[in-house]
Amino acid sequence: MRGRPVGLMLGPLALLGRCAGLKDNPYYDPSRPHHTPTGFRNPGPGEIKPEGFWRWQRERRLNGVPKPPGAAHRDWRVTPDLALLHASAGNPSVTWIGHATLLLRLGGLNVLTDPHFSERASPVSFAGPRRYQPPGVALAELPEIHAVVISHNHYDHLDVDSVRQLHRQSGGTLRFSVPLGLKPWFARLGIDTVTELDWWEHVELGGVRFTLTPVQHWSARSLFDRNRTLWGGWAIRAPELNVFFSGDTGYSPDFQEIGRRLGPFDFAALPIGAYAPRWFMRAQHVDPAEALKMHRDIRSLRSLGVHWGTFEMSDESLDDPPRELAAARREAGVDEAAFFVLRIGETRSILP
Repeated sequence: MRGRPVGLMLGPLALLGRCAGLKDNPYYDPSRPHHTPTGFRNPGPGEIKPEGFWRWQRERRLNGVPKPPGAAHRDWRVTPDLALLHASAGNPSVTWIGHATLLLRLGGLNVLTDPHFSERASPVSFAGPRRYQPPGVALAELPEIHAVVISHNHYDHLDVDSVRQLHRQSGGTLRFSVPLGLKPWFARLGIDTVTELDWWEHVELGGVRFTLTPVQHWSARSLFDRNRTLWGGWAIRAPELNVFFSGDTGYSPDFQEIGRRLGPFDFAALPIGAYAPRWFMRAQHVDPAEALKMHRDIRSLRSLGVHWGTFEMSDESLDDPPRELAAARREAGVDEAAFFVLRIGETRSILP
């Protein structure tokens, strides 16, 4: 199972769900083009079909991919500044915990994105993508977390053990904001401090507004639930700054609309990994050059490249994305300070 992305691994099997008598979508609103009677979809040309999965797996075996990371991957980590993270949340900052998990400190709140602290991104403990790097901050070492945003339900973005522990660690007060359809998943864990939203809807906590935005992706956690729950990015507006976290996405016109409606942004966290091969990944994961387009579309002052270096999920080497980002920056004439990467565990100020 080494290297096989579980979310994608389930995709082709979910074809069976088309014949499995799926229930009606309880959220269905025919006036919303991303709603369907049985779930959700990407409007326009962004439909993501799983049929290419087996071709991809066959080519991986024939071509001997993915490539192992280079020696530099040992230097991706730094010791986190726990004293800073446990100090007053008055100084806005971002800490990269790994993959798509970020600790954002803004508006007096500590916010986690797509928290994943487990050894594998998988429904089972014995198979599926395994971490190459431990979390930059251990779950038990986190400061008090006030809010969690979830972008979608793939196993590398929604981890059951991490959610359970965070809920327990907070004494049951932690607030989760999720796309439509995920509230029942939390309810089965005994967690009811959950707000589920459709695209462009928002919730406020402590003077900070969390808005779910469209992105081009898909969802599945089992053989028969493909696109039964929604996916999205998060625009987080605090009194002192405006932040965007995209989750997983292919490149689409959505980002120009996000920039018009909710931008400009002082800071954004955008994916730069899990992009190869392009014929298969393009519709669901941007590459670094497309991430730069997103950066410009949403009118971000500074962006951080995430979703790389932790789990082996595609054909590029784990340490390729930052090199490709550097090349794309040079090609686009974008300064490194405008779109950068951090080491796992590193904290940086995100003040405008």
